Amino acid sequence: MPETSSNELEVGDSMLVDGTKGVIQDERGVAFLMVMILMLILTVLGIAAMTVTGLENRIAGFQRTTEVAADAAESCLSSSVKIIQQTIDTGSVPAAVVTATGPVPTGAETAANPSLTMEIMGQADNHADVVTGAGALGPDYDQTINGYSVRGDIDRLYVQAKAGSGMQFAAGYEGAGSGSAGGGVDVLYRVDCRATLVATGTESRIVGVYACTLTGETCQRKL
Repeated sequence: MPETSSNELEVGDSMLVDGTKGVIQDERGVAFLMVMILMLILTVLGIAAMTVTGLENRIAGFQRTTEVAADAAESCLSSSVKIIQQTIDTGSVPAAVVTATGPVPTGAETAANPSLTMEIMGQADNHADVVTGAGALGPDYDQTINGYSVRGDIDRLYVQAKAGSGMQFAAGYEGAGSGSAGGGVDVLYRVDCRATLVATGTESRIVGVYACTLTGETCQRKL
């Protein structure tokens, strides 16, 4: 049996060691590559999560802004209806609500022809004034609520008979209180309210049509 020299053993051992080192280095390279890929994936996921969160926050903020604007416009509607009722009841817009800062601007009542009183009482049906106008053609309601500029326009449209009642001049045939003299008609008003966030220009607009009795006792929303 041939004998193995020490030189051959040393060469064999050296080759084994070199091969082991190569394998270890290859494994370290693969491990490093996997770590880098994992870090890249985590980074992408983190950026995506931050982007989605930011988008959700912006959407939530927009929804809150829209809801507040709608609430401000609704408050304009309810306040305008109260002004209509009080004006019908007393024959004129209450002086307490007519100021330079609203709710009824001076330009809509004392400095306008027709005045808001004339509009509500039927001396100027379907007047051409608008929310975005000025002076006599400007808004009939103007307030600043929580950073929102809230403006409204009140227009008397027309008079119609109540459902099931006649248009007799006196309540003769339909029974007491059902003819036009007894309140058997409705006066229709259109209220246009817009709430605009001054900082961003975000706007919410609500238009309502109300049927009010001749005494102003009740006003029912129709549209």
